Amino acid sequence: MMFFARWKTAAILAVILLGALVCVPNFFPKSELPSWARQFSLGLDLRGGSYLLLEVEMNAVVRERLESLADGARTRLRQQNIGYVNLAADPANRRVGFRVRDAAQAQAAAAQMRELANQIPTSMGATTPDIEVTTAPDGTVTATLTEVGLRAKATGAVEQSIEIVRRRIDETGVAEALIARQGQNRILVQLPGVEDPNRIKELLGKTARMTFHLLDETANPAAAAPPPGVMFLPGEGRGGQTERYAVRRRVEVDGANLTDARAGQDGRTGEWVVNFTFDSIGTRRFADVTRANVGRPFAIVLDERVITAPNIREPITGGRGQISGSFNARSANDLAVLLRAGALPAPLTVVEERTVGPELGADAIRAGVLALAAGAVFVFLYMGLAYGLFGWFANIALLVNILLLLAALSLLEATLTLPGIAGIVLTLGTALDANILINERIREEVKNGRPPLSALEAGFTKASGTIMDSNLTNLIAMACLYGFGSGPVKGFAVTVAIGTVVQMWTATTLVRLMVSWWYRAKRPKELPVVEGGRGLFGRLGRPLFRLVPDVTRIPFMKGARIGLLTSAIISTASVIGAFYPGLEKGIDFKGGITMELRTPGPADLARLRAAVGGLNLGEVGLQEFGAPDTVLVRLPVQGDEAGTQAAVNAVRGALEQVAPGTRILRTEAVGNRVSDELFLGGMIALAISFLAMLIYIWFRFEWQFALAGIVTLMLDTSKVVGFMVLTGIEFNLTTVAAILTIIGFNANDKVVVFDRMRENLRKYKQMPLRDLVDLSINETLNRTLGTSMTLLLSAVPLALFGGDALSGFAWLMIFGIVVGTSSSTFIAAPIVLFTGEKQLRRGEPTPPASAKAGAPAGV
Repeated sequence: MMFFARWKTAAILAVILLGALVCVPNFFPKSELPSWARQFSLGLDLRGGSYLLLEVEMNAVVRERLESLADGARTRLRQQNIGYVNLAADPANRRVGFRVRDAAQAQAAAAQMRELANQIPTSMGATTPDIEVTTAPDGTVTATLTEVGLRAKATGAVEQSIEIVRRRIDETGVAEALIARQGQNRILVQLPGVEDPNRIKELLGKTARMTFHLLDETANPAAAAPPPGVMFLPGEGRGGQTERYAVRRRVEVDGANLTDARAGQDGRTGEWVVNFTFDSIGTRRFADVTRANVGRPFAIVLDERVITAPNIREPITGGRGQISGSFNARSANDLAVLLRAGALPAPLTVVEERTVGPELGADAIRAGVLALAAGAVFVFLYMGLAYGLFGWFANIALLVNILLLLAALSLLEATLTLPGIAGIVLTLGTALDANILINERIREEVKNGRPPLSALEAGFTKASGTIMDSNLTNLIAMACLYGFGSGPVKGFAVTVAIGTVVQMWTATTLVRLMVSWWYRAKRPKELPVVEGGRGLFGRLGRPLFRLVPDVTRIPFMKGARIGLLTSAIISTASVIGAFYPGLEKGIDFKGGITMELRTPGPADLARLRAAVGGLNLGEVGLQEFGAPDTVLVRLPVQGDEAGTQAAVNAVRGALEQVAPGTRILRTEAVGNRVSDELFLGGMIALAISFLAMLIYIWFRFEWQFALAGIVTLMLDTSKVVGFMVLTGIEFNLTTVAAILTIIGFNANDKVVVFDRMRENLRKYKQMPLRDLVDLSINETLNRTLGTSMTLLLSAVPLALFGGDALSGFAWLMIFGIVVGTSSSTFIAAPIVLFTGEKQLRRGEPTPPASAKAGAPAGV
């Protein structure tokens, strides 16, 4: 209805005002805002910083649990005079096993193991037993870590690691760091403003478990294997050389009982040391151990390395101690930070690293804003000139759409990334699709002779169902991308999804309100939907051009077979090209290292290539990248995640030696496991997207339409893949986002054509299907080309001004828009024709003259 009650009008205006108010805090520094104010934040690719994905090594957690159990069992069985043989931990099978010499003592040994298992605390204070003890007839006793226990250990280890990682990063002074759990055993760390995360990685990569042990003076450190209850650990000797120490496994005092650790200088020697303080339990235990072992060596062990092993001269009862070694100011401070933050329950490995310098982030912001501004100007001019006054109304709604989109991002405290800016740019094109549908409907109703008010009512009412159908397909694609995407790509999905939802509201509600205001004020005898008008304002109030004439009689279905055959040939060649020569996978999907660097002057590529090539890290790709002083370095994936990080550090050092003053603008390092997971996630997202589209179209339309839609989408996607093969555009997460966006748009386009076909099937019950398909395509031609035009006008600036990070994405979008627009006519429609000739039309008589193909609907 074109009538709006006052409360509805007030509610619409209140939503817009609220959106504007929510956006206001984004113009002020966060420190100056009250706690309730919300802002969206810039991603690391826009403001610079480091992204680290850490993985908790659960094998180490299991090994420590089992070795602790085995060590306790050794002591307990001796105390109970239970003879045993072959006592050992088996981490691969998550168990500890031994055989008692007297089988009659097996049950007693098992009882001791159960009691011991309950005494050893599980992770994070869990009370659920995590060890299952069984016996065999031959006297073998096995203690196995259960699945429940393993999950509890994993959960506890990750939660404890998150807390310790947070403490360590807070100690370094990094502001606004984001630390969050990702998946079962991974931790995401985002460090804004940190250009070189080396020190952070070193701090996070150390377990920092400090323990105090007695040395076994009877054991020979040079022996091939340590005796039971002893371990051989490396450490620095008195002469500064590495020595081997025979350290008893029993932990006399645990570093978990430390309350403080501070770097300082020894008053006598001036060397850097770390002074530490114990809590009451640690103080008592430390005093007991040192009192009972005066004159014996006492080792301080950090992460399975002996820091120092001095002799105990006298009992230490004050709860204070000192760690000395080959420290400098930084290393002493770093150790103090580690000890204050606490020990990690297991080592952390960096499995993915992405670092962007602030300089590159500022370039990305400028490129994104330029692309957004250019796209907005092009789209606004097109809508205003192609649809006149109603086009300008749509432009106002588009401004409100962007305002509400930014407000939603602020309320969610979302992170705006470079792909997110691309999502806003594309929203400029997709948001006007609904307005184009409405305007074309109104124009059609006017042509059919309806009076102005009736034409407005019919235009908004008839277009609403199609708008809902076409936009839901886009939301399905974005849901798949969000569910299986990663990092910035999820931000793109959220941005596009919010923009899609908001634009449905602005097009069907806000624009209708503006049109109703205009109608009540002017009471026009005719609507400004056809060309004409006098004077500048009169001409601007009416459309100035049409992409195609209103009435066309193009016999599209005469080329149906040729269109299908041509499409099949191109798609087949594209699929073959995807395997040979194959797609150029990006670092996301194949792993490896990419570094963008800027040298003080023009880069000497030969020297840089020789320096990096001499590191023996595999085939090195090194090329100029956009400017003479900017170089892109590519290295293949290393053996494991630890090797990848070592390679990153080695490349940094080599480049600094060859070209001092070189700045690392961007670093991306992805290990094997992460790249495999990202690739699998991308493929799953594509597959589920196709399946969801099929189910939705099948549910909303007859099966012929569903089959045509999904087959056409697959053919469209294969052509996009072929375009990537020809142009060398990398296949990565960003291009997967582009493909899913193309799928959503193309499904949108096909749904509109299908909806008109279905409407005409009810309207012209005797028209031959071939003529009806041609009629439906001709009737929706302006809408199809108009929506494609707005998308192209928003995507072209993104390709030209969006920078290297988004150029591949934008060119894929442009190609996909062209392919999708043509396939709706020459692929999807013929499939409906050939599959539905007998089912959708039966015994078709000759249609009346008033309903021949090419005549406007309703004529």
